[in-house]
Amino acid sequence: MQGARAAGERVFDILDAEPEPTDRKLSFTAPIRGDVVYEQVVFDYGEGRPVLHDINLHAKPGQMIALVGPTGAGKSSIVNLLPGFYQHTGGSITVDGLDSKLVELESLRRQISVVSQEAFLFNGSVRENILYGNLSATDDALVNAAIAANCHDFIRRLPEGFDSHVGERGVKLSVGEKQRISIARALLKDAPILILDEATASVDTATERLIQEALERLMKGRTSFVIAHRLSTIRNADQILVMRDGRIVEQGNHPQLMSLNGTYARLTRIQNTSSIEDGFAQMPG
Repeated sequence: MQGARAAGERVFDILDAEPEPTDRKLSFTAPIRGDVVYEQVVFDYGEGRPVLHDINLHAKPGQMIALVGPTGAGKSSIVNLLPGFYQHTGGSITVDGLDSKLVELESLRRQISVVSQEAFLFNGSVRENILYGNLSATDDALVNAAIAANCHDFIRRLPEGFDSHVGERGVKLSVGEKQRISIARALLKDAPILILDEATASVDTATERLIQEALERLMKGRTSFVIAHRLSTIRNADQILVMRDGRIVEQGNHPQLMSLNGTYARLTRIQNTSSIEDGFAQMPG
């Protein structure tokens, strides 16, 4: 009875949800370059209190954009606006020159891959979970994606290989294994824009290295938005956005921000192996 009640609540949550916009007329007719522009973007969750204020950034095709800041600074809000998970309330977001609010959501989301901090796997086989990125992919493409994501070796050691079941939310796999399968899924999708919420803080050093190698392969040639938890992973970013209270307080690459001797430079001096959030907590003010 309790299980049915919980399931019923989730079903009614979906039934009561506001439908997503269906009146959009534009779509991408060819693979895009991945040129993304935020211009004076403002956003609130419907409470009349903006959580993002005048966000301006230009991600050129193939660039890596890193976002750093304390918990609640607005990093996730910025990246969630791009695939239309939420609608910005002011300013504009364009993808290859098209206003994101005018592009069909299905067409927009086909251009974007997301690797979240908590990898979500369905209660099916390893094969099915990777193919979710591209249902028409061949077996060779599937294997190549697994190799590039550094997960092919451990998949071969599973009792039934790619046909092994992962359990509810991937419970039969470790955190690092789940993360690498989600990276393989993104590689198989081969979208030109990538949203990446790093998830290496809760794994051992050897697994972190495997994940980081896979992420570097995944980001190559793609416009990437990376929510960073360790500064060591974003030193080579084309742009680093330092955020506080929904605003970009510093913007530039690593050498530029170090020369400013501001928030990012102080954070770099504080942080060794701790998270960025811990580093902000140690900073005065």
